[in-house]
Amino acid sequence: MRPVLPPWSGTLAVKAAAFITVMCCALAALLGVLVHVQVTNQTVGQARDQALQRLTQATERYEAGDTLRRGAGVDPPELPGELRDLAVAGDRGTMVAEREGRPTMWAAGPVDGGRALAVAVDYGQQARTIEGLDRAILWSSGLAIGATLLVGAFAVTRVTRRLHTTAQVARRISAGDLDARVNDPRTGPRTKADPRSKADPRSKAAPCAQAAPRTKAGPQDEVAAVAAALDSMAASLQGKLLAEQRFTADVAHELRTPLTGLHAAAELLPPGRPTELVRDRVAALRTLTEDLLEISRLDTGRERVELDTEQLGPLAERAVRAAGNGTEVRVVRDVSVETDRRRLERVLGNLVANAHQHGRGPVVLTVDGPVVTVRDHGDGFPAYLVAHGPQRFRTEGGTRGHGLGLTIARGQAEVLGARLEFANAPEGGAVATLRLAAE
Repeated sequence: MRPVLPPWSGTLAVKAAAFITVMCCALAALLGVLVHVQVTNQTVGQARDQALQRLTQATERYEAGDTLRRGAGVDPPELPGELRDLAVAGDRGTMVAEREGRPTMWAAGPVDGGRALAVAVDYGQQARTIEGLDRAILWSSGLAIGATLLVGAFAVTRVTRRLHTTAQVARRISAGDLDARVNDPRTGPRTKADPRSKADPRSKAAPCAQAAPRTKAGPQDEVAAVAAALDSMAASLQGKLLAEQRFTADVAHELRTPLTGLHAAAELLPPGRPTELVRDRVAALRTLTEDLLEISRLDTGRERVELDTEQLGPLAERAVRAAGNGTEVRVVRDVSVETDRRRLERVLGNLVANAHQHGRGPVVLTVDGPVVTVRDHGDGFPAYLVAHGPQRFRTEGGTRGHGLGLTIARGQAEVLGARLEFANAPEGGAVATLRLAAE
């Protein structure tokens, strides 16, 4: 089984730090070994040459019958056995070994009688030099690794901070804030939201984004390229959405005048079944036009609430009576809420109307504190609506769509600062839940 790692271990900063650490350790080890081997070989070589030189001098004195100097002797007891065997065999050699607790460079060679003539040269200074070199290598490697980690962490943190900023902007755009931009300084000219984007969508405003004056920027890296692509996508998406809003508002606005005339003409028709059908369709067109205008106002974000303290139970009962479709109202726990009565009645009326139009009875509106639920006993909401919320005029699998009522309900709920959720009951039926802030 693969080990379960903590979430922080998957971050780019941790991975970069681990990679830098491993590479620094490997490089420090490689350089340390090379320096150690080189200096050790040079130091040992110099000590060996010195020992062999003294061995040559001792051999000459021995052959001349002179007294050997201190540190030289024939078959000394401290002479390592391997070196003694080599000398007795007729060869000269050197070896580092301990003598009286001190490191010593031994040199030995053959003399008459199958014996070994050896000299001992103090090797303590050279050994201390090599040990000091090893400590210096370890300390310098540690300092180099620490400094490299600090510099690498600083560089990686700057990159990851820019990536986090880009991710945050992407999440803001996904949540509906189309004015959000990364504006990375390495992308060159910055893109900012057009202040006219909050204006009336029927106005002939320019596109939603415009380029600020070009500023001097450094070389563009990959993170800057991602940021620039995200800003460009957001600007394009905002432009398309604003164009759609302008189109919706223009269509609804232009339809009002001919519909008013059509409604007046329908009132002049003689009584009869054809006249009723015409009046019914004209009324439906007028309702659709008003809904489109309301959605365009919600899209622009220019709606303002008129707050007042209201009892939620009686307000819900009034909204149901105004709908006039026989909805049952259950007040489990009544509370006072600070809200815009007209908008809240609009939300509840749309939810009740949608339940009757697209579901089946009985339809029940329940008030439980600041939470209001509207439930029917039909087939439930489509899966796309539960997952992503209401979408204008969308239909699924050839079934009847949910029109604009739920879209308006969600928009008005957002204006009120409430949260509207859609779900399906386990035993069947659609459930719309409105969560208000209690006073």
